[in-house]
Amino acid sequence: MRIVVLGSGISGLSTAAELLRARHEVIVVSAEPLTATTSFLAAAVWFPTAAGPADRVRAWSETTFGHLAALAAAGAPGVRMCESMALYRDAPAIPDWSRSVRSFRVAERRELPPGYEFGFRFEVPLVEMPAYLPFLSAQVDAAGARRVLRAVRSLEDLADLSPDVVVNCAGLRAADLVDDPEVYPIRGQIVRVANPGLSVSVRDEAHPLGRAYVHPRAHDCVLGGSLDTGEWDTAPDPELTRSILRRCRDLAPGLADSEVLETVVGLRPGRRAVRVELDTAVLPGTPVVHNYGHGGSGITIGHGCALESAALVAAL
Repeated sequence: MRIVVLGSGISGLSTAAELLRARHEVIVVSAEPLTATTSFLAAAVWFPTAAGPADRVRAWSETTFGHLAALAAAGAPGVRMCESMALYRDAPAIPDWSRSVRSFRVAERRELPPGYEFGFRFEVPLVEMPAYLPFLSAQVDAAGARRVLRAVRSLEDLADLSPDVVVNCAGLRAADLVDDPEVYPIRGQIVRVANPGLSVSVRDEAHPLGRAYVHPRAHDCVLGGSLDTGEWDTAPDPELTRSILRRCRDLAPGLADSEVLETVVGLRPGRRAVRVELDTAVLPGTPVVHNYGHGGSGITIGHGCALESAALVAAL
């Protein structure tokens, strides 16, 4: 079939790759270049965040974990397995996600930074999106995808491409394209700093100043962050930058003198429930498969959602 995939972030490209593997003709339509997508800015460490429902997210997450782990083993650009630690000030229960990660254990006292009494150690995929996303995009192109760079104001704008199916991976834009009032922005601000030699990803989801994480990459560290529901402003907030630096230095004191390289803001596509489903009503005469609303879990559930989207196409 001729399939138009709307969107070129991690969801759109992952879905396009699966459809091409099934030998469909694929046209990827996007309004912006790869480097302007929210996916390109993402810290991109596997960790279910701001997405539901829990049972489907767990299944998608576990599928995606296996996919990313295989990519890491194969040496895919920007993908590696990363030692990680979740920190707590009060004694925590064993988290649900512990069953999905590798090498889960209680952190030893010597591994904890000052001020923390509890923690878990585990291993998860870390994806450097400025390296991986171009690699995935090149794979999609090499498999024969056609690219169309243009803004789409409604799904009817795709009629000239004569699609048999449309796959809607438009993220936040889906709210207007399919009149979905459940879609909302989740503003995320991150700070990039020079990496002083850190290798362990650290997070505290309940830091008194706000959620905090430190994700070390090859040449920098991504520090975060925020989950500001309903906020559209993409201008960096200097006060929030200072707060992020302060809380992240609690997690990783070695960051104390790291040079600040950049502060960026992205708008994640939030929704009460991730929408992966067939819709035969929104575009009369052409079935639409929706794949959007991933919240802060795009890299964590992206491959699982792509597989399910491709299966919905195959069932037509």
